[in-house]
Amino acid sequence: MAWLMITVAGLLEIVWAVMLKQSHGFSRLWPSLGFSFAAAGSLILLALALRSLPVGSAYAAWTGIGAVGTALAGMVFLGEDAAAGRIASIALVVVGIVGLRVFTDH
Repeated sequence: MAWLMITVAGLLEIVWAVMLKQSHGFSRLWPSLGFSFAAAGSLILLALALRSLPVGSAYAAWTGIGAVGTALAGMVFLGEDAAAGRIASIALVVVGIVGLRVFTDH
């Protein structure tokens, strides 16, 4: 259950990062509210997962999911560069996240 919470928290991190970009420095109401709710939900789920997971593994997975998802969202929805090197680097982060899940006891 804790790894599911980390996964959802990481997905919410993607949402808040994109909403932060869309808020234009908190000058737009709805993206700013979306950021606030997604960030709060993400942190709450991370805190709950930390009850049973090691902080190093949980935090690394949370930020990794957020980083990978945000980079992909930037490429797909915001027109950011999708060069082969970026894709390969994202794949390496995914391998690291899977490794943390596989090799972490809880």
